[in-house]
Amino acid sequence: MSEPSFQDEVLGELGEDRLGEIASVLGTDTAGARDTVATTVGAMTGDLRQKAGADDEDGAEVRQAFAEVAEPPLQGVATLGGGLGGLLGGGMMAGVLAKVSGPVARAVAKKTGLPAAAVVRVVEMLIPVVLTVLAKRAAARKAPGGAAGGAPASGGADGGLGDLLGQILGGGKK
Repeated sequence: MSEPSFQDEVLGELGEDRLGEIASVLGTDTAGARDTVATTVGAMTGDLRQKAGADDEDGAEVRQAFAEVAEPPLQGVATLGGGLGGLLGGGMMAGVLAKVSGPVARAVAKKTGLPAAAVVRVVEMLIPVVLTVLAKRAAARKAPGGAAGGAPASGGADGGLGDLLGQILGGGKK
């Protein structure tokens, strides 16, 4: 009963057509695009984890964005993304991802040797997909019998957040 990695879910959500678009932007093949997406998503989630653990304004913003993702979607409100709440219509997480996108793109460009402008474009293409996967994971976590067994979305600032990050981003259980 192994749960797919966050990177695998993002790749699955992208699909072959969008992965082909990313390959075109990068000037590489699908395998190269897949590797770059995995590297980029790994850098994004690592940056989010690091920021969430910080005891500053940025950390508070990231923690609030994850709390927003974990909230059940509004009922009776037309939203983007087929009932995934306000997350896909904007939300705090979209802003947080936009803030980390520049540093992530620079780090990935440096690590891979790809042109920074191309990596920036790929990161821009990935943000809505990452938001979708975050929303789906949060929804599954809230569903009875979901990945977290319907565990509460929040708890203490440390244990609850660590559980939330681990369950939404993956890798929280060792």
